[in-house]
Amino acid sequence: MRKTAVLADSFVGPLGADATDGQITRLIWGAGSLADGDLADHLRDELSGYFAGRLQRFTVPMALPGTTFQQAFLRALCDIPFGQTRTYGALARQLGVSAQAIGQACGANPLPILVPCHRVLGADTLGGYSGPGGVEGKVALLRLEGAGGLLI
Repeated sequence: MRKTAVLADSFVGPLGADATDGQITRLIWGAGSLADGDLADHLRDELSGYFAGRLQRFTVPMALPGTTFQQAFLRALCDIPFGQTRTYGALARQLGVSAQAIGQACGANPLPILVPCHRVLGADTLGGYSGPGGVEGKVALLRLEGAGGLLI
């Protein structure tokens, strides 16, 4: 039987991960297949630091899967600084796609939190969030990062 583990208990729920070839491939709401070893310890430490407000950028090795667009999109999310946001429209213009494509790519992000799709907002709304608790989880993550003033 395959061992699974929760690597972090957080205010957005328990988090686990899957990994291949020394890279995180998926952050999971619940237990994941990554349970032991240096990569698990690294991710556990970084998640702990992030949720304690001490870590602003993840350095754990991550695989950015998908098409050329999906990889460019995930890199663009990583470039949004801690505590800042971008709109779906701004990312769409940057990547030469529609705002709807950006929304769909956010919803399909295999590495939420690590690749900060929660930092993407609608022009007049918060937009969605695919984690447990939906938009409330997004709001909690933005508040942790000091972007909560945008939400009042």
